[in-house]
Amino acid sequence: MQSSTAPADASAPASTRKSAVLAVMCLALAVVVGMLASLLVAVPDMARDLRATEAELQWIMNAYGVSFAGLLLLGGALGDRYGRKGVLLTGLAVFALASGAVLWTDDVDLVIGLRGLAGIGAALVMPMTLSIVTNVYPPEERGRAVGIWSGVSFGSALLAVLLAGALLEAYSWRSVFLVNAMLGALALVAAVVLAPTSRSARSGPLDVAGAVLSVVGVGALVFGIVEGPELGWSDGVVLTAFSVGAAGLSAFVLWEARSAHPLLDVKIFRLRGVAAGSLVITAESLAMFGFFFLGLQYLQQILGYSPLQSGLALVTMAVGAMVFSPVAPGFARRYGMRAVVGLGMALIAAGLGLLAATTDGGGLGPFLTATSLLGAGIAFAATPATEAIVAALPPAKQGVASALNDLTRELGGVLGIAVLGSVFNTTYRSETGEAVGGLPDEAADAARDSLAGALRVASELDGRPGAQLADAAREAFNSGMTNALLGGIAVVLLGAAAAVALMPRRARRRSDASGVKDPRATSR
Repeated sequence: MQSSTAPADASAPASTRKSAVLAVMCLALAVVVGMLASLLVAVPDMARDLRATEAELQWIMNAYGVSFAGLLLLGGALGDRYGRKGVLLTGLAVFALASGAVLWTDDVDLVIGLRGLAGIGAALVMPMTLSIVTNVYPPEERGRAVGIWSGVSFGSALLAVLLAGALLEAYSWRSVFLVNAMLGALALVAAVVLAPTSRSARSGPLDVAGAVLSVVGVGALVFGIVEGPELGWSDGVVLTAFSVGAAGLSAFVLWEARSAHPLLDVKIFRLRGVAAGSLVITAESLAMFGFFFLGLQYLQQILGYSPLQSGLALVTMAVGAMVFSPVAPGFARRYGMRAVVGLGMALIAAGLGLLAATTDGGGLGPFLTATSLLGAGIAFAATPATEAIVAALPPAKQGVASALNDLTRELGGVLGIAVLGSVFNTTYRSETGEAVGGLPDEAADAARDSLAGALRVASELDGRPGAQLADAAREAFNSGMTNALLGGIAVVLLGAAAAVALMPRRARRRSDASGVKDPRATSR
């Protein structure tokens, strides 16, 4: 295995230099993660302004996530091959331009397309941030740096929700895109000045076929999940999407297993640390992004909070994640990875369970308690899982190692919005069926498509019929959210059981004379 190389004059960065690099990478990370999260609070306004259906809202979110997740491995490989700084700068430029372009369109399909383009930029940025950090910091300091990175990756999502909420108090949802574009440009300038240059000392040809198969497989699978409640689970289009997704992902695995230069060497999943870490991050991201997608609509449209108040309601979650993430690696070394990860997943399940039990009439108190549990749980589960993944591969492959970590995180997020959103959508459409029975077809379709549509139709009706429709839609929303949260709990518990069974008791590193870790050491 080959180590990563950097310019000769950057062999031993000073402490202040390393801290500055870490700060810039965290800024770039916060920008691309915050884009997905900040739109979650803008969804109700976008639904009203663009007259988007629940399925279209999911695609506004998931177009970014699909291209992001589908191209992360390719982004990591590009950085290893051509230089991590150049790929980082390219990604930030694409992200900023695509985000800014949304300001000039009212077409839902074009918004979805620009979101996909921004996701391509994000796929180039996110793996570079972690791979640059792991190349700058030596192994003995890497755990704390990865902990900070992990805390920012989650905490920045919630802080972005708060920022978006403040913007939406005074401006339209387009202001969220403007600020994200400006932050992307700021990160670009900072990276030009401070980001170091590094690349793999030896790399093979790019696996373009693998990248295409991964995007096709993930995209088709998500399409089927999102459109199932809208078109019907037995609809030919939905069944075709699932078939294409399954075929694409199967072909991806077979191709990677046989390729001389795979985008993702599937053999690394034989390492227990990699397999367990990937399961943990996928499961917790699936549950959490599904919660975000529905929870922010719940705060605004059920509890009646403003966007800013909704963001403030999640601050305790951000605090929990950012406080505990840097110390989680130390806990894992002292008490064992299984114990710490198991505790984290248990806290996540408890938080989701409290939310599910109090959705109908629980108010803000239980919500804050539940989100505090979720923040602490993510810190204890995800941070050791991240370190387990990046510690399993040598410095020359840190771009791909980082991309694998990011892929599991983003794929979990995409599936969370798609799967739990579909559980919600199926319940919501079923339970509003009777309430919209006497309405004209266009009004009935709008009411079934989303809560925002139902409330808009209710406001146009006189007296009691309007109030009955609004009450029925809110009750259907609560039922759908409860079912989705229960689904999230099931995912977290199953993921925790599988991960704890695979997780090494303690993360161990063993170095050869060249300083390259033995990947097998993390599996013992």
